[in-house]
Amino acid sequence: MVRFCAVLLLLQGFALAMNIEYIENVPLLYEEDHKLPIVSLQIVFSGSGSISDGNNLGAAYLTSALLREGSKKLGSVAFARALEEKAINLDFHAGKENFSISISSLKEQFDDGVDLLIAVLQDPNLTKDALKKIKIIAQGEFGSLENNFDYVADRGLNEILFKNTPLMRPVMSDPKSVEKISLNTIGAHIKTALVKERVTLLFGGDLSDQEAKKWSKKILNALPNGKTIALDFYEAQGDEQTQTIERETEQAYIYFGAPFNLRYDDEEGYKATAASFILGASGFGSRLMEEIRVKRGLAYGAYSYVNLSLASSGFSGHLQTKIESQEEAIKLVKEVISGFVKNGATQKELDEARKFILGSEPLRNETMSQRLHRTYGDFYRKKPIGWQKEQLKKIEKLTLKELNEFIAAHPEILRLSFFIVTQTRQAD
Repeated sequence: MVRFCAVLLLLQGFALAMNIEYIENVPLLYEEDHKLPIVSLQIVFSGSGSISDGNNLGAAYLTSALLREGSKKLGSVAFARALEEKAINLDFHAGKENFSISISSLKEQFDDGVDLLIAVLQDPNLTKDALKKIKIIAQGEFGSLENNFDYVADRGLNEILFKNTPLMRPVMSDPKSVEKISLNTIGAHIKTALVKERVTLLFGGDLSDQEAKKWSKKILNALPNGKTIALDFYEAQGDEQTQTIERETEQAYIYFGAPFNLRYDDEEGYKATAASFILGASGFGSRLMEEIRVKRGLAYGAYSYVNLSLASSGFSGHLQTKIESQEEAIKLVKEVISGFVKNGATQKELDEARKFILGSEPLRNETMSQRLHRTYGDFYRKKPIGWQKEQLKKIEKLTLKELNEFIAAHPEILRLSFFIVTQTRQAD
């Protein structure tokens, strides 16, 4: 067993230590915080989200829903009552890349919480009644999302940018695919995706290192052995497509995206952070917001982001505008991004970005959850613990010349595709 004291933090006068240990080759990240008698745990299964669905689209999503139905022995109602009686929060979540389990409670109840979690993992409620229930709920969620035009536009953009890849579909997939998922499919996903070899454990709260290890070993003993998964990497496509879908809406929902040729672990990632902040990620004060909202009043907000993960890279953004302003807004988005690539940022923009990014750093480490997730972010990216802090030091020293050379080196973001949800045309 190897132990590293990874990060020392100071919060409200308390010296807090972030620790990393390995138990049976499984990473355990934990932080002791004894101000409140609460313990929380997140279990992350790398590569076990919807990206691992294969031909069974929606398998990870329905697996998370099925596990919320408790164990077969207790059933959903009795299981929910057992959690409620001891104020234990237990939830399951399928993302695109990862599958996670979260559990929190008062320390005196955490043993019971771990026991209930193990009961679900070892004896999930794989029954026809539970499957029917979660599918009915899923169909209701699909219906609701079809009226969420931000969701519709974002989904449509991903279908353009990541065509013919697992990332083109949302985690929920679509109603027809979800309806095809069987109990055997969910059972197989649990056995192959929720395995010891893919796990990282994140503990925080009123616990000692001995208690973190004790609970970790108990949970690991309940997990099956399996195989790790190497995530494929997908770059956003730059086909410069524009697709429009009509809905009963008073606003045009404009989502746009393009390739961004940078990996999550690139040494120039800190430059991307600064450039993204200046162009559109910072909200008010960003180039897009100033040109589209402040100067022309075309939208309430306009945003853009650089998106980097282990499985993908890309550039995307969005805004809402009046139906009659739709074409003008699209034209302006192209002009602003083109001008940014051609001319770069100004010294004032860099100074303000640096001031905000560095000045807001304490807020990004304010809670135990934030600190754990930052440490996990370093670990997940296969970087040394504290890597993200080192990126901040590089931003502090970043010159305008270096930044603008970086911006000019990424003209691929000009290869914009658009997906637009706009008003249904009235018949003549």
